[in-house]
Amino acid sequence: MAIGPADAQEATLRLLSTRSATATICPSEVARMLAGDGGDWRAMMPVVHDGVDGLVAAGTIRLSWKAVPMARRAGPYRIGWVG
Repeated sequence: MAIGPADAQEATLRLLSTRSATATICPSEVARMLAGDGGDWRAMMPVVHDGVDGLVAAGTIRLSWKAVPMARRAGPYRIGWVG
C-alpha cells in the first residue's frame, strides 16, 4: 500500500498533538514517522510536502521559519497549529 498525502496529514496532526500548543515540528519528523525504523525518510519528503500544502490550504496548520510566519511552503520551514 502506497503512502500518500492523507497519510502525511494524519502523521503531521498526530505529531503536533503530542506537543504543546505553541510548539512546532520539522517536516522531517513526519517523514521519519512515515518511513518507519530504518526506512528512507528522505524519500517521504515529497509526500510530506504535499500533505502539508493541503493542511495549510485548509487552515489547519501554520508554517514558519525562525519564528517568522510563512504564507506558503518555500525552503526550510516548521509546522505548528493555527492560533
